[in-house]
Order: sequence, then C-alpha cells, then structure tokens
Amino acid sequence: MDLELAGKRVLVTGASKGIGLAIVRAFRAEGASVTAVSRRSTPELAATGATFVAADLSEADGPARMVEAVLAADPRLDVLVNNAGGGSLPEGSLGNVLDGGDDIWLDVFALNFSSAVRVTRAALPALTEARGAIVNISSSAARRPGHAPLPYSAAKAALNIFSRGLAERVAQEGVRVNTVSPAATRTPAMAGEGGYLSQVAGALGVEHADLVAGLPKEVGMLTDSLIEPDEIARAVLLLSSPTMPSAIGSNWVVDAGSVKAA
Repeated sequence: MDLELAGKRVLVTGASKGIGLAIVRAFRAEGASVTAVSRRSTPELAATGATFVAADLSEADGPARMVEAVLAADPRLDVLVNNAGGGSLPEGSLGNVLDGGDDIWLDVFALNFSSAVRVTRAALPALTEARGAIVNISSSAARRPGHAPLPYSAAKAALNIFSRGLAERVAQEGVRVNTVSPAATRTPAMAGEGGYLSQVAGALGVEHADLVAGLPKEVGMLTDSLIEPDEIARAVLLLSSPTMPSAIGSNWVVDAGSVKAA
C-alpha cells in the first residue's frame, strides 16, 4: 500500500529512542523527510538520516524556538508527531495517590501536555498551509490510571481532550488531528534498566525481569508480551497518510485489549 508519504516533511518530537525512534524510522522508510527533536541525539537516531534538532520542550520557550529553527530551514511542514513525554516514579511515592509534590506535577505536565500544546501552536500555521496532519502520542493510562503514576495519567488525559478539541477547530482548515494511545510498550523508558518498571521493581523488592515478563497479564493485556514500538509507528503512519482523509479526532488505542470499556 502506498501511503503517499514520500517527500512529505515530518517533525517528530521525543525522537531519540523508543517509540519516537521507531516513528522516525518508519517515516524514513516511506521516503519522508524527517526532522527529529530531542534533548540529545543517539547513534540509532543518527543512523536514520533524519535531520536532528536539539531542544528541551519542557521549557516554556523551548517549543517555539525549536519550531522557528525547523521552519527557518524549510517553511513547509506536512506532519507533526508530538511524541515527547514520559515521567519517572517520584522517590518514595509508590502507593501514594498524589505521587509527589507540586514540582513533580508541574514537570510531568510540562513534558507530556504543555510541550504538545506549545509545539502545535507554533507549527499550526505551517501545517494549515500544507493541509497537514497532527498525531499526538498519548497513553492507555489516561483511561485506566491505576497502573501508572497519577501525574502522568492526568497529563495524558489532558492531552486527549486537547487533541479532540483541536481536531474540531482545525478540520475546516484542512488539518487532521488524531491520537495514538499505546499500553505498555517495550521502550527503554518503560522496560529498560533504570526505566519505570526498573524503579517499580526496586520499590517492590522484586526482580526487574520478572516484573517485565508478568506485566502484560497484570494490566489485562490479551497478549503475553509488551507492545513493540514499530507497531505504534505503523498506526502513526496511517493516521498521517493523505489516504486516510476521514480519520479526524480519533484516538487509536493500541493496548492489546487492556482497556475493557469503550
């Protein structure tokens, strides 16, 4: 299937590893020109041939400065993927419903919600000119927050509402906005040493490998393994493709059946 993405200009945030890296690779395989954004690059990202721009999107002026630099190189932008996000377990917070103080909440919202709003605000004129597409990477934790830190779940829920509201407002201008919500995905931030599950394992006093192996069943997934980043990337490509003009305001949940309610 030709997704008609060859030659498209794509901006991907949070692109150095995990889901973001898989998204960059997928767009490059389709012949798209990709600008990849993260705090720092990685050898794996460099190997994709994407243009790299360093930025800290959790800073209030970071998104606007980043988009300005990207558009200065080429004012055309066809696709924006807001993937930057994540959040560690606040020390000593396991089992605490409020998961840390104000600083934790502000930092998690800045990275997972505010960065997407700010990048979108700065990029929207160029996307409108191109009649392009926006795909925001959320999380199934927004709909079932019991298995993730509460600040992260709340920030992703806010991102879902923002995405749907934005889709309603910009569709008539030719810009399609959609969301992809993965469940537990095999990324360094989730399953790697020092990642979220590693922190949980340490707090619970269990083996990291055992926790990773048992997580799918624990969170109600109907498969026996974590989701691979490439699968999330394929969903992003479809939602970005001009061949899907009626995909507007949707939230594609890629969660192996773990979200039980509609």
